[in-house]
Amino acid sequence: QVQLVESGGGLVQAGGSLRLSCKVSGSIFSFNRMAWYRQAPEKQRELVAGITSVGSTNYADSVKGRFTIFRDIAKNTVYLQMNSLRHKDTAVYYCNAERYQMNAWGQGTQVTVSS
Repeated sequence: QVQLVESGGGLVQAGGSLRLSCKVSGSIFSFNRMAWYRQAPEKQRELVAGITSVGSTNYADSVKGRFTIFRDIAKNTVYLQMNSLRHKDTAVYYCNAERYQMNAWGQGTQVTVSS
């Protein structure tokens, strides 16, 4: 059973920064892709950023230039560096890991950006 444990959420003022972490139980190379999603109140969950096993990344248009997804292979951890945060970034952020016949989610971490 794969476990994903997120941390790093919190309350920050608009314009500030936060770094989210997702610790994986096992090698991150065993997944085709790892990603961060978010879900704001009364909205659907949406993809924020993803990183493949070979290191290719993709981002939602709304976060391009402000957020960066990266990984520490030795620590089996994927990060989401969030800069220039906006009130609209307020949401619960979830870590996701995908591989053949498996799609795992973390418990989520709350990010609140005050305007």
